[in-house]
Amino acid sequence: MSENQSDDPAPTGTKSTYRQLLIWPAALLLIALWGLRTIPSMFAEMSVPVITAQFMGPAAIAGLIVLWWLFLSRATIQEKLLGLVGLAVIGAVTTYLADPTIRGFGMIIYAIPWGFTAFTVALICTSRMQSPKRTGLALLAALVGFGYWDLIRTDEIRGDFQTVQNWRWVPTAEEQFLEELESGSRQQGTAAPDEAALALADPEWPSFRGPNRDGVMPGIVLAEDWDAAPPRELWRVRVGPGWSSFSVAGDLLFTQEQRGDNEAVVCFDAKTGAQIWVHEDKSRFWESVGGAGPRATPTISEGRLFSFGAMGVLNRLDPVTGAEVWHKEISTDAEREPPMWGFASSPLVVDDVVIVHAGGPGNKGVLAYDVDTGDLRWTSPAGDHSYSSPQLTTIQGQQCVLMLSNSGINFIDPADGTLLGEHKWPYENYRVVQPRILDEYSMLLGSGLGAGTQRLKVTWDGSAFKTETTWESQRISPYFNDFVSHNGYLYGFDNNVFACVDLATGERKWKRGRYGNGQVVLVPDGDQLLLTSEDGELVLLRATPDKLVELTTYRVLDGRTWNHPVLVGNRLFVRNGEEAAAFEMPTVETEDALAEAVIDLQDD
Repeated sequence: MSENQSDDPAPTGTKSTYRQLLIWPAALLLIALWGLRTIPSMFAEMSVPVITAQFMGPAAIAGLIVLWWLFLSRATIQEKLLGLVGLAVIGAVTTYLADPTIRGFGMIIYAIPWGFTAFTVALICTSRMQSPKRTGLALLAALVGFGYWDLIRTDEIRGDFQTVQNWRWVPTAEEQFLEELESGSRQQGTAAPDEAALALADPEWPSFRGPNRDGVMPGIVLAEDWDAAPPRELWRVRVGPGWSSFSVAGDLLFTQEQRGDNEAVVCFDAKTGAQIWVHEDKSRFWESVGGAGPRATPTISEGRLFSFGAMGVLNRLDPVTGAEVWHKEISTDAEREPPMWGFASSPLVVDDVVIVHAGGPGNKGVLAYDVDTGDLRWTSPAGDHSYSSPQLTTIQGQQCVLMLSNSGINFIDPADGTLLGEHKWPYENYRVVQPRILDEYSMLLGSGLGAGTQRLKVTWDGSAFKTETTWESQRISPYFNDFVSHNGYLYGFDNNVFACVDLATGERKWKRGRYGNGQVVLVPDGDQLLLTSEDGELVLLRATPDKLVELTTYRVLDGRTWNHPVLVGNRLFVRNGEEAAAFEMPTVETEDALAEAVIDLQDD
């Protein structure tokens, strides 16, 4: 044996078997992955293509990284199989162990990009290593990249799809709320039957967005110097998750929330925030963006209360005691499962029927039930999904129910469900905002994510409604944020920026208010707009087409606030998925009284 030989020689062909990896395609794919993850939202309005690029694009590139690994990396067959199987096992295990708020949507937008980035970076760093250890190290890095997301919980996904996250062992707001309920420390109230009956006969804010579903509060002018006379907090309480707003009758305040595995309709004392009663149904809806809880707002009508849950539970309740009068399962009658974001239709009562959108097949889009018995009275077609609510109006003397859905808008006879006309405007994502009636000949329809807004001319020929598009504009796309109109101009959110549009032409006058995905109430007597921002800030604006005029602001809530505020006289009621609060708003009268008091003190 020569001195250059060894008792344990290296296997023939070792260096050719474990070749240096071809890393430049992987590096380019990583740049593309993180470019898609960060750049679209910086330079473009939120729209379906932008959302797809930002969130689905990185997952697609992760698939290209797999193809690089299998066909272009120069790894050995054994390495390729080990890497592929290892990634599959790591992905499956981490998905199984992930918090429900991360599983699914969170895995696509967080765990997959981070896990594949860790795997690929490790391979780039060890590309010269001529050993199977490089694949093992890459899988270890992938385990860290994927596994980190098993420790995280998503508490909020905002309107722009940015997230608020926490360690999953930190108690959630819902868990803290349920703990408070179990402790029995919640203030309890009662309703005086005589006073309640009077209030329920003439409720100030009987349903979603007020009597006409238009978010308008006349008869008041708000003070505009909140430094001198700020809103006065009356009470604040924890609430369960949900996107319900309030209906109000005197000192009775109604809303819906999630309480663990039960969906609850709750009546609060509007003066104190004390809970008067709660009605619960065994029902829980949850999806990864909006989270848990009901979406609709209870409706008051002639001493009756109607609620509609996200899983399809329609109740008639006694508004004084919360006792159930009747109960219906809409999914059964409509022959469908809840839509992606849950049933969200706030009930509409017309004469002796209560109407909701269900989106069932054929003519089961809108369902009407007898208010006394709960019997199904009629059905009518109206698209297979919508998060808007039926709305009653009268156009040229003809009463009708408007229902905006993915197919467009339908005009329905509330007496028997006859379809009186339709305006086709198909949009297969989702519609949320209410139609805005401008006069007896025209209305506005809005859709978010780049679909825009249409103004329609509507005519009644004695037997059917005919429509004609006056203008269509991409200059305002109300995502899930309802708009208002005042003195010839529309005011609302274009995605998540507040804007003003000329109603005559569709031309945008300004777009500047960066309040996230908030909501707005019109105070017409003062030419004022009262906004709640997505962050829970109260903002008072001047309703003017000249420019954005921000008058004053005040923090009223913390956290993601999508629920519609309610202004009844000088009482403001606000809530989100964690807390509810009431404020006495300063008015011009209180502002004048304060000024006079200051003058009197100076004179003394």
